[in-house]
Amino acid sequence: MKKDHFAERSTGYDETVYRLRYVDEMAEAIRRHLPLERDMHLLDFGAGTGLLTERIAPEVAEITAVDISPSMISQLQEKSEAIPCRLSLLQKDLCHDELPEILVDGVVSTMTLHHIEDVPGLFQRLMQLLKPGGFAAFCDIDTEDGTFHTIDTGVKHFGFDREEIRQWMETTGFENVDIEDATVIRKPHGEYPAFILWGYRPRG
Repeated sequence: MKKDHFAERSTGYDETVYRLRYVDEMAEAIRRHLPLERDMHLLDFGAGTGLLTERIAPEVAEITAVDISPSMISQLQEKSEAIPCRLSLLQKDLCHDELPEILVDGVVSTMTLHHIEDVPGLFQRLMQLLKPGGFAAFCDIDTEDGTFHTIDTGVKHFGFDREEIRQWMETTGFENVDIEDATVIRKPHGEYPAFILWGYRPRG
């Protein structure tokens, strides 16, 4: 069984002020750059307790929230009735497990990529879940010195070089790839710039 790195952190996870702020601003970056529509079905990759799901749910028809952590999914389950769109919960490792049999209009994700060892491989797998013309959007932090995380939560990357991760997305087949500032995450011990990266599955 894989270790649940968030087992002890899931309770109270939604109460951290700096986290609520950066998820607000990342959700706004997604709205600003991606065409959210009322009939869309989105997949929230690394959904955690549903902070992003809560913020974009009013703008779409359905969200499939996926997370590897049983404790995080449990926290989202407890507040699922308050989510203002259709909601499906999946406790699954999309990097290695069999992919769900769904096609979605878009994939969204915040602060999850730095927990993924093979990010290009993940991009390839997520593209299989997108309808032709569907988008994928990821918010994460720029390269940092290792001080962002003060405890071990399964971190694989100390942030990302923007040009490198943009190239990863392009080489896995996404089109119209772009990357822009999303926010600055202000923690008690430092400030960490964060980006939004997005691209589209080809229609052909």
